Amino acid sequence: MKRRDTKKIAVGNTFIGGDSDITVQSMLNIPSTDTEGSVRQALELEKAGCDIIRIAVPDMQAVRLIPAIKKEVSVPIVADIHFDYRIALESAAAGVDKIRINPGNIGSDDRVKLVADECRRRGIPIRIGVNSGSLEKHILEKYGRPAPEALCESALYHASLLEKFDFDNIVLSMKSSDVAFMKRAYELAAEKCSYPLHLGVTEAGTERMGLIKSAAGIGSLLLEGIGDTIRVSLTDEPVKEVYAARDILKALGLSRAGIKFVSCPTCGRTRINLIELAKQAEERLRDCKKNLTVAIMGCVVNGPGEAREADIGIAGGDGSGLIFKKGEMIRKVPEDKLLDELIKEIELM
Repeated sequence: MKRRDTKKIAVGNTFIGGDSDITVQSMLNIPSTDTEGSVRQALELEKAGCDIIRIAVPDMQAVRLIPAIKKEVSVPIVADIHFDYRIALESAAAGVDKIRINPGNIGSDDRVKLVADECRRRGIPIRIGVNSGSLEKHILEKYGRPAPEALCESALYHASLLEKFDFDNIVLSMKSSDVAFMKRAYELAAEKCSYPLHLGVTEAGTERMGLIKSAAGIGSLLLEGIGDTIRVSLTDEPVKEVYAARDILKALGLSRAGIKFVSCPTCGRTRINLIELAKQAEERLRDCKKNLTVAIMGCVVNGPGEAREADIGIAGGDGSGLIFKKGEMIRKVPEDKLLDELIKEIELM
């Protein structure tokens, strides 16, 4: 698929937009008063494959999180700030790699200029993030209700406040909990500007429903070539957001890092506990970075044949199974040894 042409933004040692890979983001959910816990969770996110980590900075005391986390992790850190331009200035001075703030919410033009000038001087990009609950009064009155057009106009309005001071190192997001709503808002923004877009379905829900809504919204936009960085918002542990985002990218063929699974839904021919085998394989290979397609199939009828394009796989028998590569059988293995032998083969590839 052809991706939309956008401005390329540097965020610390990572890039968003242009010809760069689509990045995965998540956000700490440890209280900002807990520095040790925040550092620990940031390390967990980095290990899981998070490209950019966002932290809430609700007050001046929370600014101390920035150097504490940056000392321990190598991925860029984003300060999430609301209303107070002084916190933005202090975060910039503390070495943050990106700031999330809406310039229309921080007061006079003088304050906006101070933030724009400081971020330009330090090479720090700004993400503008709007949602259907934060629309400006004049925009809401224009459309009569929250609408995708209103969301897009709000984001571009905030961007114009920075552009007025010759600042265009900007990333935009227009999130909604309504999948169709957010999709249309991003499509409109893609038509009207060349800024990189941060995709997400906000307040998407718990792990199950949040993943479904995010896959539908984020995935459909990525298939249109729209989107440069993504966050899957889940009411759950942030590490699960990273795994979910990585899985969406793999499913769309937009990431080669990690195992891609193919597995059958099972049927009356299945004679081994394939459902449990598939779950265990996914868990044990979650952090494997090899670019391989692994098939977990229920029987020899649908095994090597249907999954012949897989790099390696297993096909169940009666208390045993076959290991195959590219559709060719390698050997027969007892059921209780099947997963271990599969993983041994993968480690050798």
